This record gives sequence, C-alpha cells and structure tokens, in this order.
Amino acid sequence: MLALAAGGASAARTPFQVRCEDTISKTISVLSSKQNGYTINTQLSYKMLTAMKGVASRNQFVLGLTRTESRVQVGLAGQMLQDPASGYECVAPQIKVQLTYEPVKIYVGSEFPAGTCGYQEILAHEMRHMQAYMAHLPKVEKTVTAALAKRFEGKPLYAPAGTARSALAFEIDSGWLPYIKAEMAKVEAVQAQIDSPAEYARLSRACGGEIQKILIKTRALR
Repeated sequence: MLALAAGGASAARTPFQVRCEDTISKTISVLSSKQNGYTINTQLSYKMLTAMKGVASRNQFVLGLTRTESRVQVGLAGQMLQDPASGYECVAPQIKVQLTYEPVKIYVGSEFPAGTCGYQEILAHEMRHMQAYMAHLPKVEKTVTAALAKRFEGKPLYAPAGTARSALAFEIDSGWLPYIKAEMAKVEAVQAQIDSPAEYARLSRACGGEIQKILIKTRALR
C-alpha cells in the first residue's frame, strides 16, 4: 500500500520529505470526457430490434433502440525520488483519465418511414436516451475529479524502494477503474426511467394510433 506523507503543522519533516514535497512536481489528476456523435439506422424491423434488445415477452416490442459503449482510459506517470538511507522512494502521481462514449447508434424500426409521425415520435424518444448518455459524462467527470483530489491531496506518495509505481498501478487497476466504470454505469438507471410503462403507453396512443395500427398489421402478417 502506498502511504501519504505524514503531515501537520507541528510534524517535523525528514530531509527526504523536504526533498519530495518541495522539489518534485505536484500531484496532478486530469480528467477529460469526449462525445463521438451519433448515427440513425432505419434498416432493421422492430422485430429485429426486439430480438437485439432481448425482450422475451410476446406482448412487448422494441420500436426504437439506442446503443453505445463507454470507455475508460487511465494513464499514469509521475516524477520519482529515492532515499538510499531509508530505503524508501516517493512519487508524485500524474493521473490522466479519459471518459468516452463510442458513437451512439440510434435505431428506428423500418416499419416507420422517415418523416411520418410515428418515426418522429420514436426518434424523439430515442434522442432522450442519447441525451441522457451525454449529460452523464460531465457528472462522472465532476465526481471522479473530486474523489481523486481527496485521495491524493496534491502530495507525494511514499513506498519501499522499487514498489511505488507497481503499487500505484495496482491501486488504479483494482480500485479506481472499477469505481469509475461503476459511476459510468449509473446512467442505466436514468435510461430505465425513460422507458417507463407510462411512456410506452403514450407511444402506443401517439399519432392518432398510427403506431398501434402498424403493430397490429405487421403482427397479422406473421
């Protein structure tokens, strides 16, 4: 485990601590988020979209679908000093985190041609899903930035010689990456709220029943 330097106004610093805290670069945590746009696909039927979604109920149909994948990349660097007398070393971690969504893919069932009322209603619903993904990125950025700042406090970390980088890398891989991915995944709760029973009921009545009529017609053709 990496140990933060013992601090406090009354605590006397060792010469090694003075070197580490006053001469090497400060700890830096940089977070960036990136959006990669979206595409609209109207070539798949709602039955194919239902299969893609994995809906098992005979009475549930997926008229539109929004899909993307999140990516979390963490880069680690930092200046290091060693103290042969104590057998310790210090490192000022420089952690760079990049949060990215793959280009969002929006699907609208091919039974609803572009320009029709049904198409516009389904697309508007799916755009809400996409906007939820995009709005989530800055929230994660703010949360993770605060957590990193609290953990490292701009101070160097100390560890037995030869272990600082590997210990820090282990902390990133075993602790920070799962934490950041879990924060990214919290958007799924928002997505579930968008797909509420009330919203599905509204869509079924939209456009003077146009969507419902198409569903009934296509089911009769099976």
